[in-house]
Amino acid sequence: MAVDATSKVTSSTTTSSSSSAQSKATMNYDNFLQLLIAQMKNQDPTDPMDASEQVAQLATFSQVEQTIQTNTKLDTLLASSSLTQASSYVGKYMESADGTVKGVIESVKVYSDGIIATTKDGGKILVQAGITVADEAPSSS
Repeated sequence: MAVDATSKVTSSTTTSSSSSAQSKATMNYDNFLQLLIAQMKNQDPTDPMDASEQVAQLATFSQVEQTIQTNTKLDTLLASSSLTQASSYVGKYMESADGTVKGVIESVKVYSDGIIATTKDGGKILVQAGITVADEAPSSS
């Protein structure tokens, strides 16, 4: 996912994991409904299933499904936020947390577990706590 041609910001973040979680939830929701129907069909007529228990089971499962959907939307929001943050690094001077890699950032790659900035010299910097970011390289006086 490119921000624009000049920034060279790319993303390797995929939504397959969130899509997979959502499809699993749908499959489980369908299975739950089938199980509930089977319970109703095969219940003892002399001791029928309590309707409030059925509603409680359905409500609980509905809450789980809503939580999964919320998490999926949150993942999308975090990925978007990472792209916005990453694009702001392009053209800036950055120094790694341990001070071994430094330079002007040419491109930034966003992964699902972090951001890697590449300097014009080809150095790679993991964006994490302790990095230094500036508009220009500090003067060595």
